[in-house]
Amino acid sequence: MEILDLRHFTSSDLRPLLDHEARLWSRLLAWDYRSSADMILRYVDAKILPGYAAVEQGRLRGYSFFVYEGSKGVIGDLFALPENGNSLKLEAELVTHVIATLQQSPGIHRIEAQLLVHDAGQVARPFLEEGFQRHPRIFMTLPLETNMSTRNRPLPADIEIRPWHDEDYQPAAAVISAAYRGHIDSDINDQYRSLNGSLRFLNNIVRFPGCGVFDAGASFVARDRVSHQIVGVLLCSRVKEDVGHVTQVCLVPEMRRHGIGEALIAATATVLKKRGFSMLSLTVTEANNRAVELYKRLGFRSERIFDAFVWEG
Repeated sequence: MEILDLRHFTSSDLRPLLDHEARLWSRLLAWDYRSSADMILRYVDAKILPGYAAVEQGRLRGYSFFVYEGSKGVIGDLFALPENGNSLKLEAELVTHVIATLQQSPGIHRIEAQLLVHDAGQVARPFLEEGFQRHPRIFMTLPLETNMSTRNRPLPADIEIRPWHDEDYQPAAAVISAAYRGHIDSDINDQYRSLNGSLRFLNNIVRFPGCGVFDAGASFVARDRVSHQIVGVLLCSRVKEDVGHVTQVCLVPEMRRHGIGEALIAATATVLKKRGFSMLSLTVTEANNRAVELYKRLGFRSERIFDAFVWEG
């Protein structure tokens, strides 16, 4: 088995591997990975995607790629074909190469990874050996054929829920950075720690297909009727023809516990259900007990637990 630089390969070399991975995303997450795969293949052909591929007798068996974001490296994917029962060993070897490359890259002081299709603990060893912090996260789903369980609490009189508008970028970023100040999720994703970082996060969600195709019609904000200030945000993307995924839902701290989060989720679920969607999914950090309990009460089911990893140099 050889581990080679990903830039030695073309999209034709990598496509069979990604086709297999797309079937795994569909089976485990009800997620159409093809748009993400197409983006990866374009970067591979342009020779601008850093990463590694495992090759055995001229055939690609696995790959992992990463990206640089300023002083941070983000591990974008890790996958090996489940053949001969040694895929996890191969994935550990690939990610070990990626971690070493990032840690030795000049100016890189932080590394992040979230591995949705790997069960929690499955590939943890190389990360933990290199001093990464591990944060288990939960993938949850809400079947839309059933009515969502809510307390039917009336919203505060001065709060309205309205659809997302393009001009909501800046105020939504302000909500995100305020909502995650001192929050465990800002340890996992450092973009939440600043207004500029939150704007970059929003741009990635809305403009790029890594988390599905942004669905403005199923995304909502909560707004104060008097001040017109946005106090809550829910962003939704389409990850399969009939499946939506909540990529972000948060409130400014002073507006929590007023039923606004429930109302945002109910608005998204109602729109998707009317459009014939079968399911809404989301991810949540396991240690965020308040959010986990809310989603369970609303009818979301825990489907799988995966790991987020963070290294600070």
